[in-house]
Amino acid sequence: MAAERFPAPAMAVRATDGRRAELILTGDIRAGLLRELERCLGAPPLSEADEWIVDMSEVTGIDLACAYALLQAAERQPETATLTVRGARHAVQRTLHHAGLDAVAVMEK
Repeated sequence: MAAERFPAPAMAVRATDGRRAELILTGDIRAGLLRELERCLGAPPLSEADEWIVDMSEVTGIDLACAYALLQAAERQPETATLTVRGARHAVQRTLHHAGLDAVAVMEK
């Protein structure tokens, strides 16, 4: 049986328009990436967007520290802002739930 290949951990931010931004995460998102994740979450275009989309379809795992960083960033946004998490695997969704992110985000498959 061939070894399964996982994408290298990475993150990218894309502004889709003036009010919407997308954060694309790939690989295993762990504490070693926490500072970079927090920097992305606190900088434009995410910090200025009314609607966030977090694409997690290529995320193989996330630790609680990074999931909590997503929660904190979402809680700093105005009440009218929306956060949608797309494509997270079951294990990733479970970690996001443990951090409380599902209370402030729409979770899409």
